[in-house]
Amino acid sequence: MKAELTSKGFEELLTPEQVDEAMKKSGTTLLMINSVCGCSAGTARPGVILAVQHATKKPDHLTTSFAGFDVAAVQQARTYLMPYPPSSPAIALLKDGQVVHMIERHMIEGRPAQMIAANLMEAFEQYC
Repeated sequence: MKAELTSKGFEELLTPEQVDEAMKKSGTTLLMINSVCGCSAGTARPGVILAVQHATKKPDHLTTSFAGFDVAAVQQARTYLMPYPPSSPAIALLKDGQVVHMIERHMIEGRPAQMIAANLMEAFEQYC
C-alpha cells in the first residue's frame, strides 16, 4: 500500500522532521495521508495517482505518510491540516504550507477513484 504511491513519485514522510521539511517547501504540495482502510483508501490511492498522471497542472511536491505506521509523522502532518480533524485517508493540497484544498475520509467513502481524481484535478487547475 505504501509502494502504490511511492512507486509513482510520492515522497514518503516517515518522521516529524521530514514532515516539517516538506511543509516548508515553497509552491504546492500534495499530501496523501494513507491508510489500510479497504473501502476508502482503496479508492483514494488510485484517485490520487490518476489525478497526478492526467492533470495538466500538477503540484510541485508529492508526499505521503501512512496512518497507523508512521504515527509520529502523521501526527505532525495533521498539525499543518488544522482546523480539519484527523482523518485517514485524507488528501490535502497545500500552497506555501497552507491548506487550500482538503478531501477528508467522509468525502472519499463510497466514491470511485475517478471522482476523487476529478476533484483533485479541479483543485490543481485552481492552485497549481
